[in-house]
Amino acid sequence: MRSIFLTLLLIGPALADTGHDGIVRPRTMPELSDLALFVLAVVAIWLTRRALRRRLPTKAIPAKD
Repeated sequence: MRSIFLTLLLIGPALADTGHDGIVRPRTMPELSDLALFVLAVVAIWLTRRALRRRLPTKAIPAKD
């Protein structure tokens, strides 16, 4: 499994497109990669907050009488 991941990590950029066709166009909306990064960040924040809530119980501080 690790060798497959390592192979894809090393060979993947060589198989990718160049990324630019040389024609300049005005941006009318965010690129798909921008939206994917935003969604990834939202999911990461949600998972982190959920994990922290599960780790810390709501009654962590004892009540004083």
